[in-house]
Amino acid sequence: MSITDCFCPKCGKTLEQEGLCNHCRIGNTPWFECDHRVKSTHCPSCGAIKQVNTWTDTDRERAVLAPELAKTAVHFHPDVRKPSMVVKVQDNTLNRSTATIALKGLLYNTPVEGTCTVELIWHKEQCDRCNRISGSYYEGNVQVRADGRLPSTYELQQSAGIAQAVEDSLQDGGERLSFIVDMNQTREGLDITIGSQHIGTLISQGIIAQLGGRFTTHPKLVGEKKGRQLYRITYSVRLPRYQKQDIVLTRGRYVEVIRVESSHLKVLDLTEGIQRSVREDDVERLIGNVRDAESALVVFADDHSIGILDPETCQTKEFRKLKWQDTKAGQHVLILRDGDQLVVVG
Repeated sequence: MSITDCFCPKCGKTLEQEGLCNHCRIGNTPWFECDHRVKSTHCPSCGAIKQVNTWTDTDRERAVLAPELAKTAVHFHPDVRKPSMVVKVQDNTLNRSTATIALKGLLYNTPVEGTCTVELIWHKEQCDRCNRISGSYYEGNVQVRADGRLPSTYELQQSAGIAQAVEDSLQDGGERLSFIVDMNQTREGLDITIGSQHIGTLISQGIIAQLGGRFTTHPKLVGEKKGRQLYRITYSVRLPRYQKQDIVLTRGRYVEVIRVESSHLKVLDLTEGIQRSVREDDVERLIGNVRDAESALVVFADDHSIGILDPETCQTKEFRKLKWQDTKAGQHVLILRDGDQLVVVG
């Protein structure tokens, strides 16, 4: 060793540069720290987990969450490379578990190993959503009604399905407080009690987008919290007088409603097979809806006419062949009844 050589001031080992050798540096360096205990807060009703002050839905079991929770208790020195942890968890009680963690890594290019023990605390607390639901909290109602008639079973089922789909989409997107409190079918239509004004707006927009109509909002002041006025809003959804696939008589012709546009109906002329627009005031009467049509057998068919067997009277009735149908004998068509007359609708 020459006078210009570097050596470790602690153990005297010859080095290529000044400072402690790797062995001595490791001996003086706490390469990891381990918290004695960590706590996980979860909702006993829905299983959601609270992180800081935010609740997050999860369907992971405790056996999966425990190792992840234990790893959060370990803090490695910034110079540790390739750290790894193997966790073994033992449940002591319903609210307490013990995690033993085997640690490995590289510190200053030297392998290091160690172990630590962490107490896992499983704390129960009702989440924000379940707390509101159990307290019958709500921010509004969506009332589905029809203009001048009662909503059909189909419209009620579609409205309920749209509401459920909107709730699922918002919940998946993290809007935990946008939920449906209750949904009841009444004599006049459907009432949907909702947990937020946002979901009320989206449900109303979704229903009229699919079924037509319009909606209006009617806020009501119910109190004040932290200086902010609190409102409950009634979303009044009004479905149109005529719905999709209604068969109506207008100016002596049977037409099928395709779409409702303000005071006009976009319809399919069942004689000519063409679309046109008619004024709602020009409708003479409602015949029925295609969804309620009967099936009838085509007995004969030629280029100009078809014969249909009436399923009630078992008599054959002759009709002019519709331009928009390619009907052959032995097939079935859909019919509605307008008094004694049969109307071919499909």
